[in-house]
Amino acid sequence: MIKTIIWKNNTVVLIDQNALPLAERYVVCKSYKEVISAIKDLTVRGAPAIGVAAAMGAALGALHLPSLPPKFFQRKFFAICDEIAQARPTARNLFWALERMKKCFDQTKHLSQRALVDKLVNEAKRICSEDIEINRQMGKYGSTLLADGDNILTHCNAGALATAGYGTALGVIRAARDQSKNLHVYVDETRPVLQGARLTAWELKKEKIPFTLITDNMAGFLMWQGKVDKIIVGADRIAANGDTANKIGTYSLAVLACAHYIPFYVAAPLSACAHYIPFYVAAPLSTIDISLKTGAAIPIEERKNEEVTHFKGFRSAPEGTEVYNPAFDITPAKYITAIITEKGIITKPYRAAIARVLRGKKRS
Repeated sequence: MIKTIIWKNNTVVLIDQNALPLAERYVVCKSYKEVISAIKDLTVRGAPAIGVAAAMGAALGALHLPSLPPKFFQRKFFAICDEIAQARPTARNLFWALERMKKCFDQTKHLSQRALVDKLVNEAKRICSEDIEINRQMGKYGSTLLADGDNILTHCNAGALATAGYGTALGVIRAARDQSKNLHVYVDETRPVLQGARLTAWELKKEKIPFTLITDNMAGFLMWQGKVDKIIVGADRIAANGDTANKIGTYSLAVLACAHYIPFYVAAPLSACAHYIPFYVAAPLSTIDISLKTGAAIPIEERKNEEVTHFKGFRSAPEGTEVYNPAFDITPAKYITAIITEKGIITKPYRAAIARVLRGKKRS
């Protein structure tokens, strides 16, 4: 299994996703500030992986604090968590993981500083191992939606590299493959940073899952040709009503999927939702943010101009070109066929279904 992130000898070891697919190398973070830098520069990316990195970064910060009176130790630790929270704004898992680390601190603050730090390190490790198990559960549920012979379109990277291991959207595909289903994956290159071409293709090649790489603007034509049976993507944040933030370009795919009917139903009205290309979102419950009523409230990160004007350091656009570079877009819930989680498959109406699943999670 691909080791995206591990805690080793009181350091955080990350596979360098900026080096892939040309080189498989690892970055060793010895301080929480180095973890922040790794999150910001996409050394580690993908909402679940960012959450695990944030938790380990917080634990690393606590580990290197000097001996302090309890009140000052808590203040320093919470300040570290708040600093890590500024790394990227969209991924809900980042904030969820830091909230969990703060809660762990509150529950064990009566201990000595050394014992408390041990608890925080163990909590970060637990978040990592739980993420892998959550992904496997998502794969188990989501694989029931895939049929032998399906052609699946993906966008961005939602595999082991985007998580602690196994993957969300690619985890569903892995699970179906392990059930001996013959699948073929169309991989969107995913401009402007090419996470599909660089990362998803690399993972699928390692897994020996058949795939074809396409440019983002080919997807609609593939659907028109009848070459796409299902679309599966991950998510960075899901609002209470099911609106989903994912890599820029996801919204376009969802609209295209809704417009392309199976040939027999070509004359069917748009409301015949059972007959268009299914569009699935695979994400852990920690990605859901019920404090936000709709996707309009999800903060969207805007990244540096050079991601669009340059590639690998080489300029591809004229000097002085104005750039708009949102890293994510919002897919309205009405275009999503189902949301695959570790607690099962959520279908419409999403607001009630999400609330029901989350209530069940709290009871468990």
